[in-house]
Amino acid sequence: PAYRVQHNNSRGAYKGGVRFHPEVNLEEVRALATMMSFKTAAVGLPLGGGKGGVSVNPKELNRDELEEVSRKFVRYLHPHIGPHQDVPAPDVNTDPLIIDWMVDEYSLLTGDTTRASFTGKSLDNGGSLGRNAATGRGGVIALAELLKSEGLSGKPVTIAVQGFGNVGAFFSEVAAGDYPHWKIVAASDSRATIYNPEGLNVLLASEYKAAGGGFSEYESDGVERLSGEKLLGMDVDVLVCAALGDAITADNMHDVRAKYIVELANGPVSEEAYRFLSKAGTIILPGIIANAGGVIVSYFEWQQNIQGEQWTEQEVNDKLAEYLQSAMDRLLETARAEQVDLNLAAYILALKELTENK
Repeated sequence: PAYRVQHNNSRGAYKGGVRFHPEVNLEEVRALATMMSFKTAAVGLPLGGGKGGVSVNPKELNRDELEEVSRKFVRYLHPHIGPHQDVPAPDVNTDPLIIDWMVDEYSLLTGDTTRASFTGKSLDNGGSLGRNAATGRGGVIALAELLKSEGLSGKPVTIAVQGFGNVGAFFSEVAAGDYPHWKIVAASDSRATIYNPEGLNVLLASEYKAAGGGFSEYESDGVERLSGEKLLGMDVDVLVCAALGDAITADNMHDVRAKYIVELANGPVSEEAYRFLSKAGTIILPGIIANAGGVIVSYFEWQQNIQGEQWTEQEVNDKLAEYLQSAMDRLLETARAEQVDLNLAAYILALKELTENK
């Protein structure tokens, strides 16, 4: 079973990932497509919202079978997608190799040579520099704007990062490089939390994780190993949720001590936890903007393909910063004007864009 839901294209081509997972179903894909419409609108992209998926466990497939599934998905779908109609991208369990197969199949079927039919491609096949780090980097940019609005620009800030995978690691590396007064004091993976009140060496931790290590065996000067669930209760200024959805629920919401939460995963704070924490004064930076760096750089990749260009990584990063700083300005202004929290302000902002700027 395979799906593609096209939710809204009033602002531009449908945009959204394709996931390979045994639990993929129409209701999930429809909900995610709707969320993509809100996300692209909230950050001001001239794109709509879509989502796709195949109900399959890629871990049970060999390389040839994985390629066959990828190409067959495009064979069935190709009349309904294209550079100016619907531009899919990677999502759960899909990567540049799978997208490269899909682009090749689309090109064979249609004769398209722009490679703008999909984004998230390998660099050799029309992908964009800066794409791998984009979601993590975007979270840093959005958090910096939030802290500036709170009068904390240039002030020492302590941060705990839940989920030190691709997004969490890039967030930490960019934060450490661009904001030396920010201190990443804790990070967790699925097995353990590592903690150093003086600040972690995030580059060392990233290299360790990239080599296949787990934090339950991690050793470094000044680092204490704790259980994975300890991270959410850390006494820090900022909690970055970069792991899975529903990381903070009714079961652990009372443990959270951070003043600010950054949603880098999709839906890491449950509805009940969101209401409780908001009432308690916790400021939640919503994922609809905080984790939009990936789709923004996907848009840049599409632009480069259409124009036959290759931007430098610095150009991509500068343009990403412009988009997210502008989105954060609009978000904060909407929250002030409507006297609502940032999550509700993000949806107000998105709905205005969707209904007023057709």
